[in-house]
Amino acid sequence: MKLSRLKNEVDSFLKSMGYNLYNLEIVKENKDKILRIYIDKPEGVVIDDIVLATKKLNPFIDELDPIEDAYMMEVSSPGAERELRTKEAIEHAIGRLVYLETFTQKLEGDLVAFDSDMLTLSIKNKKNKINYIDVNLVRLAIDFRRKK
Repeated sequence: MKLSRLKNEVDSFLKSMGYNLYNLEIVKENKDKILRIYIDKPEGVVIDDIVLATKKLNPFIDELDPIEDAYMMEVSSPGAERELRTKEAIEHAIGRLVYLETFTQKLEGDLVAFDSDMLTLSIKNKKNKINYIDVNLVRLAIDFRRKK
C-alpha cells in the first residue's frame, strides 16, 4: 500500500475518534520495521489517548495489511516541542511560546499573531514581525517562565 493512501486511511479513522494524524512513518530500526503513528488533538494528548488509539488502531491496521513483512506498530504523541508544520497548526499556537528559525536568525517568543503571511512574536515586550516565507522551522517551546 502506498504511504499516501495509508496516511489518508489512518487520518480518516483517527478523525472519527476525535484525533488528528500528526505524522505517520515506516522506519527500520535494527532489523525491525516499525509503523509509527503520531496522534494529536487541540488540548494535547495524554497516555490514555495513546492507549485508546492503539487499541482501536490495531484491528484497523491489521485489516488494511499495509506492510508485506512483519512489523510493529507504535502510537505516540508528537511531543511538547512539536514542529508546527501547517498554517493551521501555527494559528492554533497563537498565545503560546514558540521557537522559530529563519536563514539568518533563531528566535524564541510568544506568538501573538499570524495572518498567513506574517508571524508576530513578542520577545521581551517588543513585537517582531517575521515573513512566513522566510521561516525554516517553527515549533512549540516549553515555557519555563510561567508558574503553575
